[in-house]
Amino acid sequence: MTSAIDHEDRFRRVYADHFEALLAYAIRRVDRPEDASDIVAETFLVAWRRVREIPPDTEAKLWLYGVARRVLANHHRGDQRRDRLGDRLRQRLTGGPAVDPGTEVPDRLVVRAALARLGELDREVLTLTVWDGLEPREVATVLGVNAAAVRTRLSRARGRLRELIGDERASSGHVLDVLTRLIPEEGR
Repeated sequence: MTSAIDHEDRFRRVYADHFEALLAYAIRRVDRPEDASDIVAETFLVAWRRVREIPPDTEAKLWLYGVARRVLANHHRGDQRRDRLGDRLRQRLTGGPAVDPGTEVPDRLVVRAALARLGELDREVLTLTVWDGLEPREVATVLGVNAAAVRTRLSRARGRLRELIGDERASSGHVLDVLTRLIPEEGR
């Protein structure tokens, strides 16, 4: 059985042997160099947490590249979400006359009360999709379920929310503008 000290020594060796290569890998794949250091830090955080899973010798480098690749993918998805949010905010700010935010308060209270009446998983699926902008496959990953289950729960949660709110004027899939937005088609 290996001790914590052995694992720490192993991690130190892996870090020393592969830090420079991973940093170069990340720098070549991001727009801002400061993002590369975040990618490498996150990669080694995963390595620290999973130090027992790091393969021996030369395979360790490949394992780290695999981790860094997934960290980069998450980073790029985050950038895309931030860009989409920025676009939506710019559109909203330039889209017409200023609206008093207080006029949305009653609708928001109704929506929050209706959300509180949904089951926990349905509420989480709905809010992750609508408020956090995640696609069903991303929600599935977060919740540890399959994407088909998320899509089914999302459809049911929207219907139940519509019933609770009594929003007859809403079109299919949309309950009050304060809650929903169009969900982009996801690549399947």
